[in-house]
Parts: sequence; C-alpha cells; structure tokens
Amino acid sequence: MADTRVMTTVLRAADSADFLRIVPSLAGFTPRRSILLLPFRGSRTHGALRLDLPADHVDPEGYADAAIDLVTRVDGTDAVAVVAYVDDEPLSTHDGLLLPFAPQVDDLLACADERDLRIVDALCVTPAGWASYLHDDPQLVPFDEVPPPEVPGGADVSGDQLSGAALPTADLAEKERVGRALRDISGLLDRGDDVRLTARENPQALAALLLLDDVTELFEALLDDPDAPPPFAAAALLWCLDRPLLRDVALTQWASDRVGGARTLAAQLAFADDGTSIPEDLGELFLGRGPAPDADRLRRALRLARAVAARAPRPSRPGALTVAAWLSWALGRASHAAYYLDLVAEIDPRYGLAALLRTMIDAAMLPEWAFHRGAAA
Repeated sequence: MADTRVMTTVLRAADSADFLRIVPSLAGFTPRRSILLLPFRGSRTHGALRLDLPADHVDPEGYADAAIDLVTRVDGTDAVAVVAYVDDEPLSTHDGLLLPFAPQVDDLLACADERDLRIVDALCVTPAGWASYLHDDPQLVPFDEVPPPEVPGGADVSGDQLSGAALPTADLAEKERVGRALRDISGLLDRGDDVRLTARENPQALAALLLLDDVTELFEALLDDPDAPPPFAAAALLWCLDRPLLRDVALTQWASDRVGGARTLAAQLAFADDGTSIPEDLGELFLGRGPAPDADRLRRALRLARAVAARAPRPSRPGALTVAAWLSWALGRASHAAYYLDLVAEIDPRYGLAALLRTMIDAAMLPEWAFHRGAAA
C-alpha cells in the first residue's frame, strides 16, 4: 500500500538528526511500520512516498524495484532518501547492531544506485531511537537528542498514516433523522411513476424529490457545506450513492466540475439505454490519468462523503464509503482509502467498485497526477 504527498521543499538539514525532524512535515504525518521514500532534485525534496513495510513473503528485490519505480515517476528526481519506521528494536550481535529491515533497505539502495539516483540518507527509526543504515557500525541515538519536528504553520503531524481516517462522530439522533428521511424518500420513489399523493407524505421528502430532479445541482450544492448536510439532503445523496450510475456521476463531477458530471450522466444513461461506449476521458479520470483535479474540491467532496457515511444506516453506507475511498486515493492517501474499503467489506464483501479499488491499491497503483510537482494532497 502506498501513500504519496508531492510538494517542493528546499532542504536545510545540517545532519541526519536535523533531517529526521523535518520528515514528518514532508509526509504530513509521522509514519508507523512504514518505509518512507523522499525524492530529491538537487537539494530540493519533492514530498514523500510511504510504503507498508515489506511482509516476510514479499520478494525484497521486487519490492525495491517497484518502490524505486514510484520514486522515479516524480518529476526531475535525481536522488532519494529512505527512512524506515519500525516497531522492532535493533538486534545486538558480536559484530554490532543489526538494524531491522537492513537487507530490504540494502536492496532499495542498490536499486536506486542502479537507476543513477544519489542517496541522500538512509535512516532507521525504532521505539528507542534512530540509527543510520549507511554506517558500517550503526549506533542508536536516543530521541532526546533529536529536536522536535519542524512543522510550518504549526500543523499537527504527530499522528500516523491513518490519523484522520475515522469517520466523524454522529450522534444517534442524527442517524435516526437521516435514516427516517432515507426511508421516506425511498418509499416515495418505490411507487414508480404513478405517485398518488395523500395527506400523509412528509413535505420534506417531497421537497427532496425535487432535488433529485437535477442530481448534478444537488451534488454541486452540497459541496458548499460538506460537513453538515441537512438530513433530507444527506438522505437524497445517500440514495444516489447507493446506485452505481448516479454514484459514478457524483464521483466524476467532484473530480472535475458540474459540466463533467452532466457529461457523465448523459454517457451513463446512453450506455444503459443502448450500450453506447463511455467517453475515454471519463474512464481515464477514474484511473487517475489526465489533468490533476482541484485538490480543494476533492477535499470538500471527501468531507461530504465521510459526513453522510457517518450518518447513514449501515446497509446504505457502501456507496458513500467507496466514494470516500476513491477521493482519498485521488488525494494520494491510499492508507485512508484502504480503511474505507475495509469498512465496505464488513457490510458488503462483493461491492463491485470497492473490489476494483482494492485491486488498484494492493498493486500500489497511484494516480498519475500524484507524482507531479505542486500536486500536494
């Protein structure tokens, strides 16, 4: 599993300890059980790529080759730094300290050297301290000799790669309101075209049906206040995200604009009607190819998807959670995406789009725009 954060930073580290305190700000978090690769161009680092530590069954040479492939995809990379964050302590032998994952890091450094990448540094961070893989006789340096992380703007980077992935808190009353709204909307829509109104219909449910007359307007309007959509608006969105045709429209629209959503809706309806092929650029967007989406727009859409998933009845969560997974992936947060896909699997292990996304993430497939300078997620 890979996470990437691409940004340009001029490195001003006097030594390895100084460099180590900068790393969390480059990643946006403090990694755990991870290998962090930092691509450089001269003295400038272009962000961070996080990989899960290689499992015992993983071919170390294949792991190294795939990891360095990802690093070289970042524009202009001519050097790399490696930092392993491990839970294990170094092994004391008669020849000195043996650092955890030393053979795997050696493979990474050898692969980087074969690609003519300069090695900036290679460090191992353990619970008790840190040491360098580049030293023949590594010595563990206690953390009290490392200054606190240097974080521009005072952002909190103390959490690990999963920090912030948990769904927002929603109290029982909120969930009940959204659940009742979804039940009322679904009840009206289940009547089909021949809807005969009585005096018993909820007026808010009827108003929500009007929202569904123009789904692209609904998807756009909800981005204005993504953290607290009203119950019937949240329910209308959940109803849409529970239907693959409309879910894909929302996903494409939030990754482009309302025009893109309208194009996707027309293409989906044409495909459902007579099998007309979906335009290639729409499919390419889903696979992370083409121009980079607006990152702020993706973040607002992610907040919205998380908010409605938190308030949704459990059976109605997979659509919103899968959209949250794709949006996280598009922002370079594959670990968060995997977390949402795990929640989907607990509800519906056969949910189609989630299974496709899981395959992409397990293959360390990241969107092309994640590797462009200035595309920081």
